[in-house]
Amino acid sequence: MDRKERLKQVMIDEAETIRKVAERVDYNVMSQITELLCQVKKNSKKVILAGCGTAGQAAKRIAHTLSVVEIPAFFLSPADSIHGGLGAMQQGDILILLSKSGNTQEILNYIPAAQKKGLTVIGVTENENSKLGQAADIVLKIKIDREPDKWGIISSASTLASISAFDAIAFTAMEETGYTKEEFYLIHTGGGVGDILRKEL
Repeated sequence: MDRKERLKQVMIDEAETIRKVAERVDYNVMSQITELLCQVKKNSKKVILAGCGTAGQAAKRIAHTLSVVEIPAFFLSPADSIHGGLGAMQQGDILILLSKSGNTQEILNYIPAAQKKGLTVIGVTENENSKLGQAADIVLKIKIDREPDKWGIISSASTLASISAFDAIAFTAMEETGYTKEEFYLIHTGGGVGDILRKEL
């Protein structure tokens, strides 16, 4: 396979992975998560996300998307969490933990405080029988056949699948909460999106 063919194949593999996950994912679980997130702002609560490595980058992306649709969310670094950062977690908040294996110790560190403080813990993992899967109140299983790198182990397609699932949740919640362009423009006046909104409103 020459270079151009390999480049194209990786992109095709990633797109195909998301398509397969869309067929396999439990939409009852996604609906349950959507319902919880629709109540966050109304109840003056917040969503806290965490992950390590590539999962951490996905958690940051999901947190930003939720904030964009007026669901208050932020990323809490695993390094900061056990050095006082867990104080940001309060009763009634939602904690979303991403770990492909479900056994990442830095992510498991959040659970004792979250349970004692009364947060709803959502685990995003490929293994519902993992430590995260067993401890979480809700488990969103995101499992793929294979990552597209030559060894099949570098988190990439699986990360995109998790992001895609939460894009679906965020945009569905946006519709169900009646989020308007006027509200969106209030928080997004910059860049090309701000220019579009300015012309439309």
